[in-house]
Amino acid sequence: MGKTDISSKSVEMVPGVFWVGVLDRERALFDSFMSLPYGTTYNAYLVTGGEKTALIDTVGLDFTDILTKKVSESVKVEDIDYVVMNHAEPDHGGSIPKILSIAKNAKLVASKKGVGMAKLFYDVPEERMMAVEDGSKIELGGKTLRFISAPWLHWPETMFTYCEEDRVLFTCDFFGAHMAADKLYEDEVGDIVLSEARRYYAEIMMIFINPLRKALDKVAELDIKIIGPSHGPVYREPHRIVDAYEKWARGPLEQKAVVIYVSMYGSTAVLEKTIVAALKDEGVDAVAYNMVKSDISQIVTDLVDSSAIIFGSPSFYGGMHPRLASSVELIRTLKPRGKIVAVFGSYGWGGGAAKEIKSRLAPVGFDVIETLEIKGPPGDEALDKARSLGKAVARKIKETRAAN
Repeated sequence: MGKTDISSKSVEMVPGVFWVGVLDRERALFDSFMSLPYGTTYNAYLVTGGEKTALIDTVGLDFTDILTKKVSESVKVEDIDYVVMNHAEPDHGGSIPKILSIAKNAKLVASKKGVGMAKLFYDVPEERMMAVEDGSKIELGGKTLRFISAPWLHWPETMFTYCEEDRVLFTCDFFGAHMAADKLYEDEVGDIVLSEARRYYAEIMMIFINPLRKALDKVAELDIKIIGPSHGPVYREPHRIVDAYEKWARGPLEQKAVVIYVSMYGSTAVLEKTIVAALKDEGVDAVAYNMVKSDISQIVTDLVDSSAIIFGSPSFYGGMHPRLASSVELIRTLKPRGKIVAVFGSYGWGGGAAKEIKSRLAPVGFDVIETLEIKGPPGDEALDKARSLGKAVARKIKETRAAN
């Protein structure tokens, strides 16, 4: 696509199928949680058939004017026949009321649950909505849109839209990446796309592992030329993102441990270095994060293929340090596949951090195999115990990998 300015122009991906999304380079945080070092996009797509026209997803409310301008390059907005809502979240559905107010005869197409959400979020009248089921189709004249149920990716109403003749799959948040690139296609942007897609997967999709695997099975049955997600670049080599998702969701975990720790006066940090050294001596990769200065996004990304998680915390008034507590709760929620856990830390006048961490993780399926708490600065005996903890984790990782 050369030097096409996609910030202000639509892009025709195949004849009659246009990217009409917007770039948001200024947004720095998503869901008040995910850092956005490269901004993001809100991708929408226009499909023009011989008889009818469909807009697939919209954009956030603040960007409606850019969307309508780009659509107008190909058709009059008032002539849109269908607005397909693959997902109701406001970054994709925010412009729905405005589009429907212009395209007065257009129907909003959504899953059955999506119809309820469109009424709740956007006050769309029932007579202007069309509920579709898995496998339902709409004919546009030379272009057929098939709807594929994909619940919990990542809301209950989500679905995909597949343009059969052009073999283009529109997946909304699934296969997405938060980045606003100058070029539309992933193969033009470079390897950073898959890196950001992995981070997006970790933060948004990893928790929904079973629905995700079912969706991958459905995708495998399709003949796909292009994948158009609603965040980030478009894939015209779809196997790249599909293969990556297969690896992240079903591939073997790496012989790796992620160590997450906080240290107040240096004692827990000494234990951390000893444990990391022991893991590496046993041939296990160890990635350590100090929660005083680490980005939780990077941590959860490393958990995608890690076999074990090791938490280190000084006792803080009888419990874990608050800088670590947020990561424990997030990991408890996101449920990474690697469930081997060990806990270490130190205390001055009273312990409790290890017990609290174990009490939060064990009930939700994490296998807490070792805990270690020492009083005061670590001496030789404490360091020997830290090395033993690292070796125990390494041994458990190898046993688990061998069993699988």
